[in-house]
Amino acid sequence: MNVTSATDSTNKSSSTGSTTTTASNTVDYNTFLQLLVAEMKNQDPTNPMDTSQYMSQFAQLSTVEQAMQTNTKLDALLSSQSLSQADGLIGKTVSFTDSTGKTFSGKVVSISINSDGSVATLQDGTKVAVGPGLTISQS
Repeated sequence: MNVTSATDSTNKSSSTGSTTTTASNTVDYNTFLQLLVAEMKNQDPTNPMDTSQYMSQFAQLSTVEQAMQTNTKLDALLSSQSLSQADGLIGKTVSFTDSTGKTFSGKVVSISINSDGSVATLQDGTKVAVGPGLTISQS
């Protein structure tokens, strides 16, 4: 039986073009499950897998699944926390100094949250990254 590594990178070429597919160096949950099922399907019936090995792999599978669920819940919690903090900034006056040394100040009218963090929009349309260097005061 010929088995390729789950982390191999594969290069394929055709007459119409070239396609390159590169797998990551980590094994995700689905790949781990596929490998475990393949191992069980292809074990030697005259020398079956040791029960302790099976239980160890099952425990690893369970741990991976729990870690994935925890990460999903943490992401939801962080997103919720970001929204709560953003809501608290609307209507507040903020001031900051940009990289040229110029100081800006204004009332926050909206907050947008993206993958890089939160960005506050002031009344005059100025966009400010919410983070270090931002001073928040009551209106």
